[in-house]
Amino acid sequence: MFHSTPRRRTLAALTTSAALVAALAACSSPAAVSGGGEAAAAPGITDDTVTIGTHTPLTGPAAAGYSSISAATKAYFDYVNDQGGINGRTIEYLVKDDGYNPATTQTVVRELVQEDEVFAILNGLGTPTHTAVLDFLNQNEVPDLFVASGSTSWNQPETYPWTFGFNADYVVEGAALAQYAEDQAPDATVCLLGQDDDFGDEFIEGAELVLGEGGLAHIERYSVSNQDVTAQIGAMQAAGCEINLLATINGFTALAVGTAAKLGWFPQWYSSSSGGDYPTLVGYLGEDLGPKLLQGFTSSNYLPFSPSGEWVALFQQINDEYNDGAPFTGNTVYGMSVGYLFAEALARAGEHPTRQGIVDAITSGDLVGNGIVPLAFSADSHAAYLGVGITTVDQGVQDFVGATYVLDGDTVEAVEPEDVPVENAGVPTGD
Repeated sequence: MFHSTPRRRTLAALTTSAALVAALAACSSPAAVSGGGEAAAAPGITDDTVTIGTHTPLTGPAAAGYSSISAATKAYFDYVNDQGGINGRTIEYLVKDDGYNPATTQTVVRELVQEDEVFAILNGLGTPTHTAVLDFLNQNEVPDLFVASGSTSWNQPETYPWTFGFNADYVVEGAALAQYAEDQAPDATVCLLGQDDDFGDEFIEGAELVLGEGGLAHIERYSVSNQDVTAQIGAMQAAGCEINLLATINGFTALAVGTAAKLGWFPQWYSSSSGGDYPTLVGYLGEDLGPKLLQGFTSSNYLPFSPSGEWVALFQQINDEYNDGAPFTGNTVYGMSVGYLFAEALARAGEHPTRQGIVDAITSGDLVGNGIVPLAFSADSHAAYLGVGITTVDQGVQDFVGATYVLDGDTVEAVEPEDVPVENAGVPTGD
C-alpha cells in the first residue's frame, strides 16, 4: 500500500490554498521566478526546444492496452510544434519502452535524466513501474508530471514535491461508480472484481465510502500474471451479483465480460476508466460479439471524449494528420489531453522556463486543462481530478450520461460537468 499519508480532499481547503498561491503568484509569477539568467542552466531547455521524456510499455503484457497513449501525446506535440511551439520552443518527446517491468523502468528513466538530460518526465505509465523511480526523480528535483496511474501515491506533496498525478484516482472512481450504482438500483446486489494490488485496494476503499464497510456483497481479486478468471467469475455468479464493479485493466475487463458470457451470465458491468475504453474492449472481444456483450456497459471518465464535442473533433483531426490515422480511442483522447496540459503548464512557466518554474505554474491553481471537472492542483494537492463523469455504451457509442460526481473528503457529491472550450486551435498561450 502506498497511500498511508492523509488524503487531502476537502474542496474548500483546495480552493483556499489555490487562492493563496495565486495571490503570491501575482507578486512573483513563474516567469519572474524563472529569470533569463537561469534559462541556460535548465536541463532540456535550449533557445528553441524543450526536451522531455517518458517510460511506457511499448512491448510486454500492458502494451496492447496502453502503447497508443505516448503516440497520441507525441502527435499532439507535433501539431503544436507546427503552430510555432510554446513561447517559441518546440517540444521534443523521448519515449522509452520499459515493457511494464519496474527494473527496466529504472534503467530507462536514469538514461532520460542522466544521458538525455530531459527537462521533465511526463506521464510515466503504471503504478509498480513508476513507483520504482519516484524517489530517484524527486531526489534529483526532476519535474515528474501527470503520472499515468490512478494511485494516490502521486498526491504526496510534502514527501514528493516534484510529482503530480493526472488520472482521477482509484478511490474517486470506486466511490463515483458505487454512488451511481446506488442511485440507479438501490436494492441491487453490488460486487467487485479487483486487481490484487493498490488498484484494487483503493477502488474497494472508494466503493466502501459509499456502500459502507461490508456493503459489497462479494469481492474477488485477480493477478495480471494469470489470465484465467473463470473461478472468480463463477464465484460472483454463485453469489448472486447483479452489478459488478471492475477495478480492471482493459484486457481483464474483456476477460471478465467474455468469461461471464461463456457461463451464460449477463450482469451489469461498472468499470474504472483504466479498463473501460469501448474501442479497446471491442478489439479484445471481437467486432461481432463485442458490441452485443458491451451494450449498457458503464464506466467513468474525466476527459472530454464525447463524440460530438469539439475536443474530440480537434483530436481526431490531429490523429489523422500527425498519428498516421491510428485507431481513435479513449487512449487517443487521454494522450492528447496529457500533451495539452503539459503545453499549458509550459506556457504558464514563462519565456524562460526552469524546473521550479513549471512546478510553480502547476501549483498556482491557474491551469484549466480540458477535463469535465476542475483541476485540483494547488500547493497542498498534487492530484489532478477529484471527480468523474459516468459513461455508458448504447448501440456501439460510448458517451456521458450526465451524472458527474466529485469526492469531497469522504463524501460523494453530484455536480454539473464542465465544458472547457477549445481556444487558439488547442494551443495554449499562457495568457
